This record gives sequence, structure tokens and C-alpha cells, in this order.
Amino acid sequence: MKIRIGNGYDIHRLVEGRPLILGGVKIPHAMGLLGHSDADVLTHAITDALLGALSLGDIGTYFPPSDPQWAGADSLKLLDQVYQMVRDRGWAIVNIDSVVIAERPKLKPHIADMRRTLAEALSLAPDQVGVKATTNEKLGPTGREEGIAAHAVVLISEIAA
Repeated sequence: MKIRIGNGYDIHRLVEGRPLILGGVKIPHAMGLLGHSDADVLTHAITDALLGALSLGDIGTYFPPSDPQWAGADSLKLLDQVYQMVRDRGWAIVNIDSVVIAERPKLKPHIADMRRTLAEALSLAPDQVGVKATTNEKLGPTGREEGIAAHAVVLISEIAA
């Protein structure tokens, strides 16, 4: 059995007047993430990890911020397009492990919803999708509450012919 690992990272600035969406879940907060799409850093990190596992570049290669068709895009739809690329190349997701770095809001109450939403989007069981949350102990841009970041690692395996 052939396997591959990919990792992804994303960070976006927090601003007023935007919804906060993480893992496809709208989270109540006074600020949201600034970006060309919905700026869902968790979904973007997972998307980059999938692309990286197959050496296909990064999310900007396929959904560049310079292209107006992606303005305000639902990141779950972008993830679905990349997932189809993975499947079309004969690979399946074994599991995903991810972490969101944010001082606020507290994300623990939303973790199960994020896992479920991502699992549904990728036709996976929720136990194949790990989502953790941590703070940056008030250090750096996430610690100063200037933004939210996410890291993701995916394991994929070749589908038996």
C-alpha cells in the first residue's frame, strides 16, 4: 500500500464586519477573518495539506486571490474540488489531524461541529478528522488577537485497483 503525508498552514487577520468561519462552522464572535474567500483558515490548511500530499502546489495555485470568481467563496466548496482531484488520482484520505491557534473565541464548544462538518464534506467518519484548538499564550500575531492560524496534516493512501 502506498501512502503519502501532506501538511498545510494558513493564517488570516481578524477584522470587524466579517463572519468567523472555521472548519465550515460559523462561530459567534465580534470579529471575523479577512480574506478573498470566506477566509476559513482551518479548511484552507486542510486543502493545502491534501494538495501537498500529491505535490500539486498550494491553494493559491487553484484559487488565486487575484481571480474574482473566488471572492467570498465557501472554503468547503474549494476543499471539495481539491478532494475530487485527490480521488481522481486514485487516492483516499486515511485521516486528518489539525490544530487552530486562537486566543479568542474559545473553540472547544465548536470542535465537534467542525469535525462533523469537515467529515461530511469529505465523506469521512468523524473519527478520521481531528481538530484541536490552542492559544499562543499571548505571543505573536495570534497571541495578540490580530489573527487566527491553523495547521493540518493529512495521510492519504492509494486506492487499490
